[in-house]
Amino acid sequence: LTFRRSLRCVAPMASRGIHKVPMFVNGKFVESKTDKWFDVTNPATQEVIAKVPQCTQEEMNAATAAAKEAFKTWKNVTPAERQRVIFRYQHLIRENLDNIAQIITKEQGKTLADAKGDVFRGLEVVEYVCGAANHLIGDTMESVGSGIDTYSYKQPLGVCGGIAPFNFPAMIPLWMYPLACALGNTYVMKPSERVPLTSIKLIELAAQAGFPPGTVNLIHGGHDTVNFICDHPDIKTVSFVGSNVAGEHIFKRASANGKRAQCNMAAKNHACVLPDASRERALDALAGAAFGAAGQRCMALSVAVLVGEARDWIPGIVERAKKLKVSAGWEAGADLGPLISPASVARVREIVQSARAEGAEVVLDGTNLKVDKYPNGNFVGPTIITKVRPDMRCYKDEVFGPVLCIMEAATFDEALAIINASPYGNGTAIFTNSGAAARTFTSKTEVGQVGVNVPIPVPLPFFSFTGNKKSMYGSLHFYGKQGAEFFTQVKTVTSFWPEPSAEAYSAGVKTSMPIMSSKA
Repeated sequence: LTFRRSLRCVAPMASRGIHKVPMFVNGKFVESKTDKWFDVTNPATQEVIAKVPQCTQEEMNAATAAAKEAFKTWKNVTPAERQRVIFRYQHLIRENLDNIAQIITKEQGKTLADAKGDVFRGLEVVEYVCGAANHLIGDTMESVGSGIDTYSYKQPLGVCGGIAPFNFPAMIPLWMYPLACALGNTYVMKPSERVPLTSIKLIELAAQAGFPPGTVNLIHGGHDTVNFICDHPDIKTVSFVGSNVAGEHIFKRASANGKRAQCNMAAKNHACVLPDASRERALDALAGAAFGAAGQRCMALSVAVLVGEARDWIPGIVERAKKLKVSAGWEAGADLGPLISPASVARVREIVQSARAEGAEVVLDGTNLKVDKYPNGNFVGPTIITKVRPDMRCYKDEVFGPVLCIMEAATFDEALAIINASPYGNGTAIFTNSGAAARTFTSKTEVGQVGVNVPIPVPLPFFSFTGNKKSMYGSLHFYGKQGAEFFTQVKTVTSFWPEPSAEAYSAGVKTSMPIMSSKA
């Protein structure tokens, strides 16, 4: 009943009792007039719970036009008043956190505990955004020349666009439009067509919080909607989180159209495990980070590099993995929910089978797991592959499932070399009790986010999410200071006000390059 109540803004399809997901344009939920709809499926049951539209060009144009019009007034709202809207928004999200988590579990599959974490990590960004006015402060210098002062300030860009993935239906959208809007921009958001219902709830709360009509708009669809956001001349920025295939396309297309773009993409995150580490804590951390969220995290620890005697810890990892409960996310005690789709299950099975064919050993195989209560679910159990080499597909590809690849290294330097050779740079971690080893690792690793005895080192929003290499395209990262820079531009003003006694004085016409800081 709670889930159904949360969908009160979704129009029912009378013929089958399935719901049509609306757009949100200019402050109103609007049903699309398209003839093309995607199924929104509960991944634990395969039940179709809603239909989401491929919005028409006219509808997407209307959303962008609404955002463009709203920008004319929203940019002039005082930063303090914009912050008050965000304050109200964070309160409403916190108040509805359990309800939002239930929606996530229903449409995405992750466990309720994990879904609550999804919402909470997004809420932390919204809380940070409540102080976004600090990021609009510019710089001033007096008397850079005789009677000349220079100052700069930051201004919003206009209409911004966001394209979110399926794996974090709340957190990733909350990385995007709250910060952009708090800084004076307006927004056109596209959630994943697989998980649109969470965004519907978040946008409903945004309207309740006082976001003016047109400030935030929600459109839906697949490739056509992605290309629309990349191409429309009134959309100034594009933010994306997802796969490399999509991210590289979006970055190139948006950049070719003169837009700013930030694209967080695939990862292959390594854990370096030294034999001096606290064994039990390290193994618990590995199992949780590798198999949590069914491995559908861009920060999942998907490779463990065991150094020296730590290779003897493999049975301990297997033991922990076997104890994890796989079931529908709303079931009590569930540790892993289903994958998002049957295609994802098929892909994981294919990659695990390729590992066998290439000479690896599958010491724990969860690819044929069945959950009796949910026989149609997209379930894969924890899977562990040993004797992995860098040339294997299971190592080179982001599996995006509960699969842990284990490699062995004779020395710490060898382990570090393996990690630095990876083309991806989202996250890494070292498990050790040696401060010297930890310092060397953090200094020499070529990965953007590093954990020391922390398996998933996603920074809190006072910092920025700083993946690198093939995991990130664009020079400015999400949230934090870099996120604020992404959504603003600097205007610099140089002004000359001579002394009153010099007002009538003319130094004559000068055609040489002006030099303000010197009389030469």
